[in-house]
Amino acid sequence: MRPGSSPLGHPPLHQRPLRYLIFFSLFSSLSPLSLSLSLSSVGGELEALGGGGGNGGDGVRGSVPRRGWEYVFSFVTEDVDRNSISLVCRAWHRLDRLSRASIFVGNCYAVDPRRAIERFPGLRWVSLKGKPHFADFNLGCPLLEGLRMKRMVVTDECLELIARSFRNFRALDLNTCEGFSTAGLAAIAANCRHLRELNLQENNVEDWSGHWLSHFPESSTSLVSLSIACLEGPVNLSVLERLLSRNPNLQTLRLNQAVPLERLASILHLAPDSLTSVQAGSWWTPMPISSRGIGTGSPLPHRHTLHLRRLTSLNLSYATLQSADLIKLVSHSTHLQQLWVMDLIEDDGLEAVASSCKQLEDLRVFPSDPYGQAPPVALTERGLVAVSAGCPRLQSVLYFCRQMTNAALAAIACNRPNLVRFRLCIMEPRVPDYVTLQPLDAGFGAVVAACHGLRRLSVSGLLTDKFFEAIDGAAQQLEMLSVAFAGESDAGLHHVLSGCPRLRKLEIRDCPFGDKALLDNAAKLETMRSLWMSSCSVTLGACRALARKMPQLSVEVIEETRPGSPDSWPDDTIVEKLYIYRTLAGPRRDAPDFVWIL
Repeated sequence: MRPGSSPLGHPPLHQRPLRYLIFFSLFSSLSPLSLSLSLSSVGGELEALGGGGGNGGDGVRGSVPRRGWEYVFSFVTEDVDRNSISLVCRAWHRLDRLSRASIFVGNCYAVDPRRAIERFPGLRWVSLKGKPHFADFNLGCPLLEGLRMKRMVVTDECLELIARSFRNFRALDLNTCEGFSTAGLAAIAANCRHLRELNLQENNVEDWSGHWLSHFPESSTSLVSLSIACLEGPVNLSVLERLLSRNPNLQTLRLNQAVPLERLASILHLAPDSLTSVQAGSWWTPMPISSRGIGTGSPLPHRHTLHLRRLTSLNLSYATLQSADLIKLVSHSTHLQQLWVMDLIEDDGLEAVASSCKQLEDLRVFPSDPYGQAPPVALTERGLVAVSAGCPRLQSVLYFCRQMTNAALAAIACNRPNLVRFRLCIMEPRVPDYVTLQPLDAGFGAVVAACHGLRRLSVSGLLTDKFFEAIDGAAQQLEMLSVAFAGESDAGLHHVLSGCPRLRKLEIRDCPFGDKALLDNAAKLETMRSLWMSSCSVTLGACRALARKMPQLSVEVIEETRPGSPDSWPDDTIVEKLYIYRTLAGPRRDAPDFVWIL
């Protein structure tokens, strides 16, 4: 996992994989006969549905025939829209239940897996998120085709069960997960004959052998996306090349650092013309770039330049190419929509991006030296301002740097009022505007005021309560906020909870926020997905009061260093970490010893 990848950091894991096996086993054990009967009952219920009369009746037929409503519902794909139409009447609720093919669970502890699957018997795609962004949900369903998991414990047994149980399984996406090895991946490769996507991103994988790729059968021709950049072990290059040559529809390819530069040319030769997204981990050592390719030993053919012009996504976040080399790369990548890169690109490189990549929508700049042990790179606010001015489609920014100004933030807000996600991480805490030495309240306030569609915001640097006052009422669309080392008093938290009507997820670290704002806005917490607070000023007594006042919330106190049980601690004890989330499943039963559920 990348050092410094989150400005707020991650707590130690406190997941347990037990429920994975329970629920995968439960639903994979359905016999073909029971599955057939289940599908028959689904069809029968659909036949009984009417048009969903406005009187809220169940099965009341309207002027629109059932299949007409089915057709209309097929165009409603967003979860939030599906949730809304399911509340119109009982008939629409049943139609949504029987026709919904995918669900997203933002907090695996908040939903009972049995209840979710009973409600949606036709599930084919499931997305799960685990611990808070800064900790098991298990399900299986006989029609499952895709599974996406983030921040979860996944074992080889889970992967083997998936591979054996779901004959039409097509997509596995694991992001920031751990607990599995290449043995589990081999089971997926060998048994999932219709696999289209295998995406592994920032996982902690026990890489025992590079030969797991050989488990893909010779008949495997359906791959659209293959991402193995997070694996650390060797890759069987001959097997990889044969796999690529027989998958003509491959669009995304992300390789790890074990793929040597001299073999990259042949790999790209074998890649189909459909390839639009590339991450090449072999670009780890800086090498000169010619107009025809990369490296001095075996320059890539002109086809590589053509590949760059077709690319819509380029991930160089693990490649230590220097700014001059990166400039040559991005100057050919004129159709990029997504660019992930290290800060070694520097301001000059970002100015080249602004000049060449007019379709860029997502920019992420990661730190090459998060702990400040190497000489500083020439990356400042100038590069980000240039991209904001030169890339009219830019909507999402993640930017690690060491200095910022209010004027630069105001310019970014003025240039790109269409920003939807803006995450700025100044590497040192409580750093002011380095020109005026003033807090960055005005700059971040300008971003909130100008970007009316802003849904995700991460702030850093020196911030006072004035910034939180600016948020109050202005951030109407904000759904996720991450705050570290900011604010002066409890008022900051009050402004956030009372002034952001759509806030779903709030992460706070090392801020002077305490009991009063938390208890005064307890009702707001019931409308949110979760609140994470660490190293703040919340007392155990306030946590106990909140748990009594809001029984629908799960209030978890996490104490990894303090000995003993919170039952014996006084109410004025400051809690180390606090995790609050709305739940339909009640308190979870797999919490480790250092997690106390009040």
